[in-house]
Amino acid sequence: MSFKPKSLCVFCGSRVGNDPEYVLEAKRLAKKMAEEGIEFVYGGGSIGIMGTLAEEVLANGGRVTGIIPDFLQKLEVGHHGLTELIVTDSMHERKRTMFERSDGFIVMPGGLGTLDETFEILTWKQLRLHDKPVIVLDCKDYWKPFEQLVDATIEGGFAHEGVKGLYNVAKNTDEVFESFKTIPSVQKEVLTSHL
Repeated sequence: MSFKPKSLCVFCGSRVGNDPEYVLEAKRLAKKMAEEGIEFVYGGGSIGIMGTLAEEVLANGGRVTGIIPDFLQKLEVGHHGLTELIVTDSMHERKRTMFERSDGFIVMPGGLGTLDETFEILTWKQLRLHDKPVIVLDCKDYWKPFEQLVDATIEGGFAHEGVKGLYNVAKNTDEVFESFKTIPSVQKEVLTSHL
């Protein structure tokens, strides 16, 4: 099925990482989202790849909604120049609000927080709590170990092979938008094989 999002949530790092290509790809993604009129929803930070995306979307005339828990806002890592900034009481509320405000999800390079958000949104999809697309933007093969881990869960007998259909993998921004044309349907066995 083809997919035309009005808003996309990007899970990504609060650091920029060791390879400048991560930031360059974030800028390409941000520019494309702004050009397509897609609202950028994210964790509300002003630092790292998060901050880069927000600045670039805004610089290109796009709309940015940040969602940040109060304790992080008090640490002054929240971005103060966004279209909209929502302050939540907890990390759980932050993730729920990002989910509710987004038509789909893109995963860029990031750390443990990015992994947490990614696995949770994939688990919710496995449990049929949503059918929104999840695109893993595998810039410079950053997410190769993630794919190997998913393969290991299948090979170890802890996941149905259909879990690979919970997400698409793209190598760059162009592939992200190309993948919107072919979002796979999730096999019911992805859930029922665990019951």
